[in-house]
Amino acid sequence: MKSLVIVAHGSRRQASNDEVRELSSRIATITGQTFQRVKAAFLELAEPSIPDGIQQCIDEGAKEVIVFPYFLSAGRHVVEDIPAEVDIARNSNPEIKIEIVPYLGSIDRIVDLIAEHSSVG
Repeated sequence: MKSLVIVAHGSRRQASNDEVRELSSRIATITGQTFQRVKAAFLELAEPSIPDGIQQCIDEGAKEVIVFPYFLSAGRHVVEDIPAEVDIARNSNPEIKIEIVPYLGSIDRIVDLIAEHSSVG
């Protein structure tokens, strides 16, 4: 079983965290053939933490977990903090494949999405 964890920063504003949770639910709806579970996890200020979100997937049967950083640029959180948090889960679960994929802002299609969205109206 394969799971996806969408990692966001986390916010003191609960509605912002709920947006990420809702995004994860919407992704789960369209990726059911690829990912049996899609969960949100947060670097700080919200729950679950990244290691806890990954562990939830493993506890539900995941043998592979893909971690997607929902960040626009490769700042310290993307380059250092998220990998360090993922390593906590890797060290606790060496038999599970846990992979970090490139962050949102690095995806080539983001340019097209921004251009398309900005031209509406």
